[in-house]
Amino acid sequence: MKPMSNPATTRANSLDPVQLSDWRWQWFLDEAVAALQPLGPEPYPIHPQFLARDGVTGSKAKPVPVATATWACQTKKFRQARAACVSAGDAASVLNFVINPRTRYDLPFFGADLVTLPNGHLLALDLQPVDRGDRLHTEAVWDLLLPIFERWKQSLPDGGPIPAEAQPYFSPGFLWTRIPLGSEGDRLIDAVIRPAFQEYLQLYLRLEASATPVSMERSELLLAGQKRYTRYRSEKDPARGMLSRFYGSDWTEAYIHDVLFDLETQPAASKPIE
Repeated sequence: MKPMSNPATTRANSLDPVQLSDWRWQWFLDEAVAALQPLGPEPYPIHPQFLARDGVTGSKAKPVPVATATWACQTKKFRQARAACVSAGDAASVLNFVINPRTRYDLPFFGADLVTLPNGHLLALDLQPVDRGDRLHTEAVWDLLLPIFERWKQSLPDGGPIPAEAQPYFSPGFLWTRIPLGSEGDRLIDAVIRPAFQEYLQLYLRLEASATPVSMERSELLLAGQKRYTRYRSEKDPARGMLSRFYGSDWTEAYIHDVLFDLETQPAASKPIE
């Protein structure tokens, strides 16, 4: 096994590059970071302990190095765009990339969850609604998203049912699949997931470019929807168990609540960039 790099010695702020050894999802992060550059991203405030961390998993006889890093930025219309990156050899390879829009703009969330575990790849892409029941918020987005979704979903196995409690937080264009490890999975990632990721992200950035400020009353409604979403995600984060095994529950809970889903715990980060 190649040694893990130690990202803690090379990352001083949230915009510093992430390069993890033996990490499956490097191309996707690089693609997202490059796509955000025209927006003039600025560092997002993240405590140094969460910018990067190394650990060990597995048994004492066969320890597996673990590296975790967080890339994040803010822009005029995005309160937080962040990537949680985990590389743990054959045990796990994860990219969770989420864009949280500022509530002065009527935009959905962008979400990409790319996970490799010993039993396969779990892959999800979506433009997630702040309020699924608000047609003003969803209709125009879904009209553009659904043709992209329909084109790519036919090439992928279905990921299975979504729990009822989670359904309000996903759009009809939720691209969700489980694919095997090995050559067939590699082919599907290269031929389907890569271009689908690009199309979902480019659509989102087109929506960002055309978004104009909304009224304060509308902004408050969007903020309430965002808080419902982040509260649900922080309570149900599927990475909680994995991260707790790697780094302990105290660090994990702080990471989930103060970095990944920090809308209520770090309101100062919502101030717009002039």
